[in-house]
Amino acid sequence: MGRLFGTDGVRGVANADLTAELALGLSVAAAHVLAEAGTFEGHRATAVVGRDPRASGEFLEAAVVAGLASAGVDVLRVGVLPTPAVAYLTGALGADLGVMLSASHNAMPDNGIKFFARGGHKLADELEDRIESTYEQHRTGAPWDRPTGSGVGRVSDYTEGFDKYVAHLIGVLPNRLDGLKVVLDEAHGAAAYVSPEAFTRAGAEIITIGAEPDGLNINDGCGSTHLGLLKAAVVEHGADLGIAHDGDADRCLAVDGTGAEVDGDQILAVLALAMREAGQLRENTVVGTVMSNLGFKLAMESEGIQVVQTGVGDRYVLESMKEHGYALGGEQSGHVIILDHATTGDGTLTGLLLAARVAATGKSLAELAGVMQRLPQVLINVPDVDRSRVTTSAELAAAVADAERELGTTGRVLLRPSGTEPLVRVMVEAADIEQARSVAGRLADVVKSALG
Repeated sequence: MGRLFGTDGVRGVANADLTAELALGLSVAAAHVLAEAGTFEGHRATAVVGRDPRASGEFLEAAVVAGLASAGVDVLRVGVLPTPAVAYLTGALGADLGVMLSASHNAMPDNGIKFFARGGHKLADELEDRIESTYEQHRTGAPWDRPTGSGVGRVSDYTEGFDKYVAHLIGVLPNRLDGLKVVLDEAHGAAAYVSPEAFTRAGAEIITIGAEPDGLNINDGCGSTHLGLLKAAVVEHGADLGIAHDGDADRCLAVDGTGAEVDGDQILAVLALAMREAGQLRENTVVGTVMSNLGFKLAMESEGIQVVQTGVGDRYVLESMKEHGYALGGEQSGHVIILDHATTGDGTLTGLLLAARVAATGKSLAELAGVMQRLPQVLINVPDVDRSRVTTSAELAAAVADAERELGTTGRVLLRPSGTEPLVRVMVEAADIEQARSVAGRLADVVKSALG
């Protein structure tokens, strides 16, 4: 698997890349590293462990729990809950560590392990590196310091986690959802029970699809990566809107009453205006990424709201928010972070707040999302090129400059080398889709000739 920790924990094919032995070893290593860092100083450590419904999560959960308990950590198993629920409970219960077993929107054979620090925050890169280093050191023979007798961790099921998390979600809402009809696509994932319960308690009439997880059907043709079923269901039932999550429910995409997609940029725009109206949009700023649609930036600027852009990945959005104290940020893919109420992207919370805005204003989601116009966006992956020379090629720089002059202020160009493959992503936005395709095609040809 190369470096174990990626941008969102450790992921791989369960029982091939991500084995029970690896899950156990990483959990023991995490306990030792956090103890050495002083996280557990002066008290017996506690960890919250949750998972999504994947079949492999059952044995991986057992391995993680065994590893933590063998290292002297008491474990609270919360069962199948969304990633943001595990993060919330880690903070709300005063736990020293949270562990979520999920591969998010990936297909069922994959799984992953994500660690949360005290407070429910993502572990710092330095701690992840130390966990990986410690794991490798002991995997090759160095013995663990193991507690015995009363020093071993105790394991219990924390069955109140579901209600505690739902109550938290309802407590955040500025108004009820009475009178709204909402279709929920749960991706047969971790929010299959939490999300319908929250929307129902908030007063919405709900229709659910993708809410029958069997361990094998997570993300299978449904959820935020496959919106076709949700679009059809919204139109069929005459619903006001539809909400789609991914497997671990840290994402939210939406569908308006006409069946049209409302992406993460549009959701951010709607919530930014709502939060500004409520006096909650600190520094009058929202955080996006370099992949945010130019239409989003133009819409926010026209409303007097500043947009800060980071690299691609919700972790970079979160880092910027925490560093500067911003309250709202997210990605086009539907990762939306509302930092006053969540330490990570929370798809259920996002969906509830979006529906609350519809209910409060009496406007349709299509009307609210119309605050921004998505510019046509064309993305071409150019394989088998030297991605390291993207920023140094004079030929490529000249081609980009020509393209930017042609597009003017109503378009933009982004060349982004892949972090894992020998390819370069060419993204072009323009007011006209044919112009975007033409410019992107020409730039892709230059990338091939200049970097091939």
